[in-house]
This record gives sequence, structure tokens and C-alpha cells, in this order.
Amino acid sequence: MARRARRPKPARGTRLNTSFAAPADATAGVPVRWVKFIVGLFLLPLCYILTAAFFSALIDAFTSQAAGRPHFWATPEFWFFNLGLVCWLIIYFGLPKWLTVYVFGHELTHALMVKIMGGRVSDFSVGSDGGYIVSSKINTWIALAPYFVPIYSVFVILLYGIVSFFVDLQPHAELATGILYGLLGVTWCFHATFTLSMIPRGQTDLAYGGNFFSLTVIYLMNLLVLTLLLILATPYVSFSSFGRELFAHTATFASEAAKFLELLLRALNL
Repeated sequence: MARRARRPKPARGTRLNTSFAAPADATAGVPVRWVKFIVGLFLLPLCYILTAAFFSALIDAFTSQAAGRPHFWATPEFWFFNLGLVCWLIIYFGLPKWLTVYVFGHELTHALMVKIMGGRVSDFSVGSDGGYIVSSKINTWIALAPYFVPIYSVFVILLYGIVSFFVDLQPHAELATGILYGLLGVTWCFHATFTLSMIPRGQTDLAYGGNFFSLTVIYLMNLLVLTLLLILATPYVSFSSFGRELFAHTATFASEAAKFLELLLRALNL
């Protein structure tokens, strides 16, 4: 069994603290972080391409209109999702922070990812001033999962699936869809606001693979989640159409990169 490794809890309002117990060779040494830093550099073009494709698809969704269908911005899904966003922002800035709820979801996501990866969780602690798990396994996905998996949004989708299995929601389809997307807006915004507010406080999870590599992965994975939500929420963007956007922006990036490399080689007289 892996040795327990628990750090002292930080003072209230400083930062969340997640500790893992893992074999000594599982902790990232300096050479491994150098490798991950290089991997992070290679991920930057992918971040650019995916960002460009996402905004192109988003613009297409707002400007396209099929026969008999409203614009994306006029659909109930769009308005209920944004209503959920606004409701959470009012709660977040106007009421006491739900820090314990966030910490629970954060540590639960770590624990679930440990289980998915075949590890074992031997301790789980949550408090208003932080939390931790003690696990037999640690890797990049386990360390960073809470920063790109909106766990409460996952719970909402699962709950909707369970209810729809036992109850015929078809007679109340518009209301059910509105509630679903409203709750998704609340829970995803919950995830986004706490993630953005906690990362600058020096999360130990990010130090596992180095801050640069970790932030690159977090950005990329969150953008993938947003892309999936966009595809599911609008009939104007499909997996195939988004794939075409990716291909087009990849080709453009490759062409511009080749031109830049040619200019660089000329400048160096190579």
C-alpha cells in the first residue's frame, strides 16, 4: 500500500490542497517535467487550431438558419443555458461562496478518475478550507481531471437520463429541455468560475506535470468540452462540419508555418 502523504491544510481562503500517496517513481522529476514542457509546446498549435475551429463553428451557428428552424441565438436551449449562466454569476458574486461544494466535486473527480485508471483511494477528505485524497496511483489525467471535467454537469446529464428512462418526458419536452439546459448553464458556469479563481492560487495539482504543461492540457480539454456542448446544442454544427473546420484550419496553420519557416531559414542564410 502506498504511503500516506498529507500536507497541512492551508489557512482559510488561501488555496485548495490536494495530496496524493503514490509510488516514488510516479512523482514527476525534473527530466520528466522537461519532457512535459516540450509536449506542452507541441500542444500549442493544437490549441490554436481548435480555438479557431471552435469560433468558426460558433459564428456559423449564429449566422446559419435552416428551413423551419430558428437561429441558434433564438433557440430555447441557447436562452435557458445562458439564463443558467446568469443565475450562477448572480449567486457567485452576490452570495457567500459555495467553496465546500466545489471542494467536494473537485476531490470526487480526482477519486473517480483514480478508479477509472485502476487505482485505489484509501482516504478522502473535504472541508471548507480544502481537501485531499490519498490514492495508490497518480498521473496527468488524475491530477488535472477536476479542471476540465464539470462533474456537476455530468450529474445533471445522468439525472436527466435516469428520469427520462422512468418517465415519459415527451409531453413536456420543451420544459424538460429548458430545465436540462438551464441546469447545465448553472453547473458549467460553477465549474468555470471556480476553476478560473482557483488556478491562480497555486494549485498543487498543476505542479505534478509543471504549470505550463498542465495549463495547456486544461485549456485544450475545456475547449473540447465546450465544442461538444456546442455540437449537441445546435443543429447547425455537427461532428462532420466541425471536422471540416478542423481540417481547414489545420491546413491554414501548416501553410503559414511553412512560410514562416522558409523566411526564418532565409534570414539565417541556411
